Amino acid sequence: MRPLDEKETTMPGRYCLRLHKNRVFYASESLVRHATAVSRTRLAGVGTPIGKFTHGGAFHLTVHALDLLAAHARRRVWLKPDTERSFLLGNSVPKSSLARITENTKSGDGIVFMSMADVPLGFGVAARGAQDCRKADTNAVVVLHQSDAGEYLRKEEELM
Repeated sequence: MRPLDEKETTMPGRYCLRLHKNRVFYASESLVRHATAVSRTRLAGVGTPIGKFTHGGAFHLTVHALDLLAAHARRRVWLKPDTERSFLLGNSVPKSSLARITENTKSGDGIVFMSMADVPLGFGVAARGAQDCRKADTNAVVVLHQSDAGEYLRKEEELM
């Protein structure tokens, strides 16, 4: 296999999703072309693993998909600086932790959690819509936790 030249590594190109075993990878087309030189049985993965299929057929996103989700998210929640740590430890978000929420958010929508400095922290699902959040009690959970950047430390062995 020949080494990648500078043009191939620095130019943004087309990206694709590839299924290998039960995992889904996000990779550039040039990387996928180079990976064809390795047999499937010996290939550990190609690109960034963004999720996996369970034995039951359900798909679970991993924290590796966070940057991809943050770039394309329509619904976002900004957390107060003093409550970011609680979220990064795997807790769901009560109303008192919210600094801002995207308007027109409905219950069940996918959400990307952001710090006040616009750094993506994780993702989850809205338990209440934006309108319901205004009426909710301060301790009511408004966004359910699914994954966060703290998983790199808490579940290091499982992520690989």
